[in-house]
Amino acid sequence: MATTTASNAHPLPDGAGELLWSPTAEQVRSSRLAHYQAWLGEHKGVRTTSYDELWRWSTDNLDGFWQSIWEHFEVVAEGSPQPVLGERRMPHAQWFPHARLNYAEHIFRNATAERPAILAHAEDEPLLSLSWASLERDTAALAATLRSLGVGPGDRVRSYLPNRPETVIAFLACASVGAIWSSCAPDMGPTVVLDRLRQIEPKVLFATDSYRYNGKAHDRAPQVENLLAELPSVRHVVHVHGPAHTTRAVGWRDRLDWSECIQHAAPPRYERVPFAHPLWIVYSSGTTGLPKAMVHSHGGIVLTHLKTMALQHDLRAGDRLLFLGSTGWIVWNWQVGALLTGASIVLYDGNPSWPDTQALWRFLDEQGITLFGCGAAFLINAMKDGLRPRDFCSLQHLRAINATGSPLPIDAYRWVYSAVKPDVWLASISGGTDIAAGFVACAPSLPVHAGEIQCPELGVAAQAYNDAGQPVVNEVGELVITQPMPSMPVFFWNDPDGRRYRESYFDTFPGVWRHGDWIRFTERRTSVIYGRSDSTINRFGIRMGTAEIYRVVEELPEVRDSMVVDLEYLGRPSFMPLFVVLQPGLALDGALKARIVEQIRSKASSRHVPNEVLQVADIPRTLSGKKMEVPVRKLLLGAPPDQVRSPDAMQNPGSFDFFVDYARKRVPT
Repeated sequence: MATTTASNAHPLPDGAGELLWSPTAEQVRSSRLAHYQAWLGEHKGVRTTSYDELWRWSTDNLDGFWQSIWEHFEVVAEGSPQPVLGERRMPHAQWFPHARLNYAEHIFRNATAERPAILAHAEDEPLLSLSWASLERDTAALAATLRSLGVGPGDRVRSYLPNRPETVIAFLACASVGAIWSSCAPDMGPTVVLDRLRQIEPKVLFATDSYRYNGKAHDRAPQVENLLAELPSVRHVVHVHGPAHTTRAVGWRDRLDWSECIQHAAPPRYERVPFAHPLWIVYSSGTTGLPKAMVHSHGGIVLTHLKTMALQHDLRAGDRLLFLGSTGWIVWNWQVGALLTGASIVLYDGNPSWPDTQALWRFLDEQGITLFGCGAAFLINAMKDGLRPRDFCSLQHLRAINATGSPLPIDAYRWVYSAVKPDVWLASISGGTDIAAGFVACAPSLPVHAGEIQCPELGVAAQAYNDAGQPVVNEVGELVITQPMPSMPVFFWNDPDGRRYRESYFDTFPGVWRHGDWIRFTERRTSVIYGRSDSTINRFGIRMGTAEIYRVVEELPEVRDSMVVDLEYLGRPSFMPLFVVLQPGLALDGALKARIVEQIRSKASSRHVPNEVLQVADIPRTLSGKKMEVPVRKLLLGAPPDQVRSPDAMQNPGSFDFFVDYARKRVPT
């Protein structure tokens, strides 16, 4: 990276860069990353003394790095692992073109009788422990059933299931036969589900009749009936019973019961497919229009998740990983990938704050969770609720906490170390559905600094570009990736000429992936995310990411959540409203407004003081928890409500009503 001294470089927030945690010498020495570095020196003659040196080598020598991952983790495949890159260009780089392998086969290399493969929690149900032997047995039986139904390589299999063991079994069975998996959570509305299902024309649908959340059973049998009426491609429906209908039959067409599908034992059999063969289809979390249907490959996910889980997150055999997230969010796919390391995964189905806000923290303690992952909002809400988990549980096994989905504010970093555990490894990570992994994340050999992401991942040539397409340090720029990665989508579904794929990432800087985030890299190669570049505030010619506003506003104890939009557009005068959610029972008065304004003026920018501050009950969010800044901005600029959002694509559709009313009454014309 080249260092620039831009006059408009954004100041770091107060307290950013404060050292909060460092690994001990023993923690570094015993990490899987250190073992890999030693192996690299012994077997490849590549000797590095720091993470930065290793990262530089991994991005300067892509072929050598990914070949080393293949060999170090002893990937099982047919054919030759040479060449590593048959075609290097982006998009559509060609990885390991002469190799064939299977994702599920790599999962079951770790089968052992010493520990469970899966622990599963569901509301009002006893904890379920699933052995590796049971997981492999049920996967093999279900794969045999799928084959008997005519499902084979390239066929699409769809899931409408909650976060439970049957979902993992169904996915692994699908991967075993070379079919293509795709998942929606049952809390997704029918429009969102159909927008995804129609695109891929699934042959088999796994569906539940109900799920439980917040102490209540939610019926989904009618929704499944409606889905089937709109999906003539579905030939068979596998019924997974939920809490509301454990005994009652449903009238779905072409229905098979889950118990029927796994009752006949069969030997494990894994269809080895080309490296680039589709493993799953995942979707952008867009709120309008058809979501992008992104296809990831067997080989790309195997290699990337081995590297990410073992070397970046230091997962080991015997660890227990719990990552909060529904089956419609990419973190579910990522969590299943932890099985590649021999770790156990812990599925948590339900509201983590039910029956009380301490529930999940007690569960982490009771089950000896070693790595806990969540959306940043979960930690922020726990902090705002005044929780101190260390006061009611020991968390003695908890080694690491990951936060993703949105930037983690500095006060939340400090809260973790004061209120949760003083010696925990806290990692803010950023990547996404697009690559099913991280761009910038963590490493067990590096310290944690407040407000900063530890490092770019190995093999990820991440940089910040200015508008001229030049790399910059200590300046906010566009997050770009300048070299291909194995887990980039191999293609988008129903995008035969690749146009939508190119437009999504490669139009701004040809041949370079532009992700759409504002980011700053420091000299230490730590980074700070400043929000989405497509929702940037350009206030009087000075750009600022929305995350910079949220950091300072949400430092105030009274403010639980916030959203800001800039309505300067096509010659309109600048007008910037700020919407805040306050703690229960509080009202926005003149004194609090003045404090919010002064907080922004003194800690962010005097040019970015809002024209108006308004109290709202809730901030509109997508199903994956992202603030809906762009749809709200479009609405406030005059777009019709039904053109900027789909209620089925939202966590909280009722929250949009305030903004619709505000657009009618208050937006300047």
